[in-house]
Amino acid sequence: MGARMGAIIPAIAEELAGERDRWAPWLPAGLGAGIGLYFALPEEPPLWLGPAAVAAVIGLGYLARRRPALLMLAIGLGLVFAGFAVAQWRTFSVAAPMLSERLGPTGVSGRVIRIEPFPKGARVTLEKPRISRLQPNLTPERIRLRLRGRQPPLNPGDWVRFRAMVMPPSPPAAPGAFDFQRQSFFRQLGGVGFALGPAVVLAPSGGGGWNGLLLGLERARQDIAARVKAGLDGVPGAIAAALMTGDRSAIPKDTMATMRDSGLAHLLAISGLHMGLVAGILFVGLRGGLALVPPLALRFPIKKWAAAAAILGAFAYGMVAGATVPTQRAFLMIGLVLAAVLFDRRGISMRTVAWAAVIVLLFRPESLLGPSFQLSFAAVVALIAVYEAVRDRRRLDGPLGWRRRIVLYIAGVALTTLVAGMATAPFAVYHFNRFADYGLAANLIAVPVTALWTMPWAVVAFALMPLGLESLALAPMGWGVGVMTWAADTVSAWPGAVTLLPAMPTWGLVAIAVGGLWLCLWRRRWRFWGLVGVAAGLASVALVRPPDILVDDRGRLLAVRTETGGLALSRPRAASFVGGTWLRRAGLEAEPWPAADERLACDSMGCIYRVRGHVVALVQAEGALAEDCWIAGLVVSMVPVLRRCASARVIDRFDLKRQGAHAIWLDEDGGVRIESVNGERGNRPWVAGRKRKGGERTPR
Repeated sequence: MGARMGAIIPAIAEELAGERDRWAPWLPAGLGAGIGLYFALPEEPPLWLGPAAVAAVIGLGYLARRRPALLMLAIGLGLVFAGFAVAQWRTFSVAAPMLSERLGPTGVSGRVIRIEPFPKGARVTLEKPRISRLQPNLTPERIRLRLRGRQPPLNPGDWVRFRAMVMPPSPPAAPGAFDFQRQSFFRQLGGVGFALGPAVVLAPSGGGGWNGLLLGLERARQDIAARVKAGLDGVPGAIAAALMTGDRSAIPKDTMATMRDSGLAHLLAISGLHMGLVAGILFVGLRGGLALVPPLALRFPIKKWAAAAAILGAFAYGMVAGATVPTQRAFLMIGLVLAAVLFDRRGISMRTVAWAAVIVLLFRPESLLGPSFQLSFAAVVALIAVYEAVRDRRRLDGPLGWRRRIVLYIAGVALTTLVAGMATAPFAVYHFNRFADYGLAANLIAVPVTALWTMPWAVVAFALMPLGLESLALAPMGWGVGVMTWAADTVSAWPGAVTLLPAMPTWGLVAIAVGGLWLCLWRRRWRFWGLVGVAAGLASVALVRPPDILVDDRGRLLAVRTETGGLALSRPRAASFVGGTWLRRAGLEAEPWPAADERLACDSMGCIYRVRGHVVALVQAEGALAEDCWIAGLVVSMVPVLRRCASARVIDRFDLKRQGAHAIWLDEDGGVRIESVNGERGNRPWVAGRKRKGGERTPR
């Protein structure tokens, strides 16, 4: 055994030494491992833990500076603990109060910082709110309200007052589902709700400084979106506004559904594609225009001038698009590529992507857990790896005719779509539980039209807006949008356009991510060992078994597995969002309640569910407890259980309120596995109503 290890270690060292130029791309992987470790903890660690671990590893590295193997180990551990410490500090720095219970009707006032015009009413975000009968130290930094009925004209920066219902951000609908509370915590959004009646404008927008600049940008963004929708009616105007400002709120739900089902939803999010197109159009256009002036082209570095102007243009576009985290990430990558042009270095490379990821993780470590970060970086890393391999193996010689250029462009779009689709599919399955089977066909139509027609006209529209002539460019831009929506409608209508899959376990996604990085970042033959991790992660989907019983945190909605394998919902219309989340995560279709099999028998006070030798009472009224407690091995009660129950296990209304939604698995051997939302999340700062540990920072 010792001899074998003695042979393996030198072989690994030799491979690592031969891949020295690929060490840097592993920096964000180390940071990400530490960030993931932090978010996986069930309790909030003490704030000193991360910095202390980093300091200890630095000491270890100093002692091991003459031993390369130990030094590399110290560097790897240092990156992990650095990511851990960064995530800790980010959580500490954004900590703010979050509502723990529903309030209202109550008076709410604050300053409008964002307005989102949805088809059925606008949604406003207020900062520095005041809520009647709520102490200032318990008041959130921001709240978000849906508006109903007729409202006075509102602008970012206005101080307003509402009569409203406010409540905490929604917890996950099921264990492992999307955690809106965690996302809201890092956005300092401590409450959501809806207004009861029209707003009262207390003071118009105004102010200077940094906040005034941000509010001015938001007003400009709102004005641009309004002018675009005025120049293009209906769905084309809503999509054009999304492409130019990042505001997708006006796009109808059915259009969004067809875009998702056809694999074209990525075209509606301001990301690397859009930033790259805007920067590329500006770079090529300016360089071409300057090249037409021989005195400039022969005496000055017009390529660098064009690159600098493209950076400024991409920055302006990102700010108009809302400067969201995906937009910031895209600008970082495009900016680094164009900065490489300024310094006569190679543009896009694994190092460029790595440094962009490092910057994002250092400033927004929570983005690691979001689909946007994972999807975009997975696609970019895979594309660079594939095109590196193509470049190294084949070079095109001789002049390229226009026919050959067209064929190569179509082949490039097809290869890009195929590679990006394969790289992002596991992450899409994990987060959205759906796979667009014909995404390649839709993208072969929509991506070239967007790149060669739609986005160039969007840039022209931006340029013409100061003159009030944007309609001249919006009309042809609308034609391109029409082709996009036609492709989405056509492809999404094909039989089998979407495959629904159950939620992949987290360990499966981690295995795919590690295996994919190993496959893409290394260049020697040992990179193919990464396929083992990818295969293990993909196989994890086959090991997923949907719960037999689901119950929401309010005790209003139940779901049970039917004999045919579907999911029967007790009140599908009363809780469409929660029920839809359950169905999506299970990859199942809805069936009527009570289900058409002998396992579920119901009356006005509840149901008895019999499966695999288990008897489960699903209690809707207190009168059913007296009998069900004696016949059932498990009682799931929508009402409080105040009396002693002879059942082996009881989940009642109090458990649902404390622990959130529950998922239950009933095994053949008589075993029962129960998972709850808060049991999985633990006692973390973003869990509304959690118990605060002594010595922990009190927000504000």
